[in-house]
Amino acid sequence: MHRVPAVLLVLFAFTGLRAQLGGGSAFRVLDIPSSARLAALGGHSIAVLDNDLNLALYNPALLNPTMGRQLALSYLPYFEDINIGYGSYAHHFDSIATTFSGTMQFVDYGTFQRTDETGQELGTFSAGEYVFQVGAARAIDSLFQVGANLKFITAQYDTYNSTAWAVDLGGVFHKEALGLTVSALLRNIGVQSSPFTDQEEKLPFEAQLGITYKFRHAPFRLGMTFTDLQQWDLTYEDPNEPVQIDPTTGEEIVDKVTFLDKAVLHLVPSAEIIFGPNFMLRLGYDFRRRQELNLAAKPGLVGLSFGAGFKVSKVHISYGFAQYHLAGISNTFTLGLRFADLKRAGA
Repeated sequence: MHRVPAVLLVLFAFTGLRAQLGGGSAFRVLDIPSSARLAALGGHSIAVLDNDLNLALYNPALLNPTMGRQLALSYLPYFEDINIGYGSYAHHFDSIATTFSGTMQFVDYGTFQRTDETGQELGTFSAGEYVFQVGAARAIDSLFQVGANLKFITAQYDTYNSTAWAVDLGGVFHKEALGLTVSALLRNIGVQSSPFTDQEEKLPFEAQLGITYKFRHAPFRLGMTFTDLQQWDLTYEDPNEPVQIDPTTGEEIVDKVTFLDKAVLHLVPSAEIIFGPNFMLRLGYDFRRRQELNLAAKPGLVGLSFGAGFKVSKVHISYGFAQYHLAGISNTFTLGLRFADLKRAGA
């Protein structure tokens, strides 16, 4: 029991590394939730331990023997004809009590028209990013397991190319009798091995902590993910915001940022309604996305996400909806198949 807080402290000892948020890092593909279940749960869910390989691709510590011989495919038609997807396979080796996964993720930005400074058309070019990932996890005891991902990332924008290496480190504490799961995750620890230009860019490093609770006698799983823990203050000043003057004093009105204002930007609550092994509803909410991307006059559903998962024959199908802005939504579709299930069906 004493091992859990010790390992969590070791993981978060790395949080002194400061991430550059808001477009200050390269390879933002690493932050896009391309799994339907992950997207439906607010884009950040690291403490759900079951047989879903798709969540384990984000947090490698979730890899476990029930994911052995499982294939996962996901597709996300993103904004402005951008296409995102991945294919992944997991295998468990009893001899070393370790579960491995291999994944290839892509972002296809499409084809663009190349012109010179006068607008003369000079043909076309394409742009894309690719992530090749290998993950592994094993149980330390009946309550705790750890995992890691090794990533090779490459990107090409016309004649500009870049590569990078990154590692994810995760730990999970799971007490099934209590319905409690606690997980810590450090994502994208790495460097750009070959920059686009002479200036090296940072990777989108992030530290997260997640907690879920599954009711014993009710079909609910509630979760809370604490994101971007490597940087406490995520607030910023909008240079385009109109200045307000106090009519009494004639002084500028300055909104004070409170402790609660800063804390809520780290919170992503989520919930799942589990009707059985073949059907599940999901819901998530990202406070930071809501604050940064909504329009005050018409906020809409910005920050809200939801979805469903169901099983048809031997195939698990998931759908995730998320609204990032009034003008942009994402619809993610994911398929999961365990070859072991097919073998049992044909037996």
